[in-house]
Amino acid sequence: MKPGEIYSKTMPFVWAKLLLGLLTVVISVVIFAILMGIAWLFKSEVLYLVMFFIWLSATGVVNFILNHYMGYMVKAGHVAVITEAVTTGRIPDNQVAYGKQMVKERFLTSNVYFVIDKLVSGAVKQLQKGFEKVAGSLGSLVPGMDVVVKIGKLFISIALGYIDECCLGYTFLKKGQGAFKSAADGVVIYAQNWKKLLKDAAKTTATVVILLVIITLVSFLLFALVIRLIKWNSPDIARIAGFVAFLLACCVAAAIKFAFIDSYMLVKMMVSYMQEAPTTVITFDLYGKLSGLSAKFKELFNKGQQESPNAQPAVTTAGTAQIAAPVSGDKPKFCGECGAKNAPGTKFCAECGKPIA
Repeated sequence: MKPGEIYSKTMPFVWAKLLLGLLTVVISVVIFAILMGIAWLFKSEVLYLVMFFIWLSATGVVNFILNHYMGYMVKAGHVAVITEAVTTGRIPDNQVAYGKQMVKERFLTSNVYFVIDKLVSGAVKQLQKGFEKVAGSLGSLVPGMDVVVKIGKLFISIALGYIDECCLGYTFLKKGQGAFKSAADGVVIYAQNWKKLLKDAAKTTATVVILLVIITLVSFLLFALVIRLIKWNSPDIARIAGFVAFLLACCVAAAIKFAFIDSYMLVKMMVSYMQEAPTTVITFDLYGKLSGLSAKFKELFNKGQQESPNAQPAVTTAGTAQIAAPVSGDKPKFCGECGAKNAPGTKFCAECGKPIA
């Protein structure tokens, strides 16, 4: 299935994301009206400032509950359905129920999903720092290059924002092994195909930036117009109201981006990722290197090893990624760094990721 077709056929998840985003904005506006109303009753400019900071905190809490908890679950269900569509060419009849069931079966509880999502996201961001170090050195050596470097970092940051979902999508594809192990494999697949994946992402990242700027400006103009029609008691309060208009515009723009733009980018990236995953041969040398580069990946990899400590990591089933298995030997190997016992023939320690002689 093509990305556009998958996107159009999974719109229930897009509308759910938009609903959560707009609900955050509505609740935020209601809280703002109540707090400003209290300050207006007492006719105190100091109380206006106090209520404003209380409103900022309350908005943050509402956003966390709705978008960082419920939103995560909606996104996970969407990833599960996209994975099914990319790998089988069909959309489940009741895709919402299917997404919920897959998330429940794969992660058991939302806490497990949160842990894996954070580890994958952290690992991807830590790997990104390698690019930033190289780019930073170029920026200091070549005059005017720092602007190009900043733009490059922005594009890479946006593009990598969808990679962690691709890695989590791999956990739905690999139902026969633990979620932590599959997520670690997913990061390695990304690392081995990063050039092609970033190239594909760069084609649509510019569109994301342009649309986000346009949506934010339009939203700000609408909120600013409404607030300007209200007569405020003092210029200071009017300035605060203008700042609030800007914040609400950013929230609306973020909600639209999260629902429509991010969903489309997610589909595009997952199609590209899933096309590479089945033919990717994962080598254990890369596990060790990534463990040394990223503490988050090392933690993810170790948790994956603990899920099935006696299982061989060789998988050669058709249609799934192949992992090069360690060469068998007579005796177990002990890590010279941490002393952990490893299976015969292991090249990298399952506990610390260090090479084993």
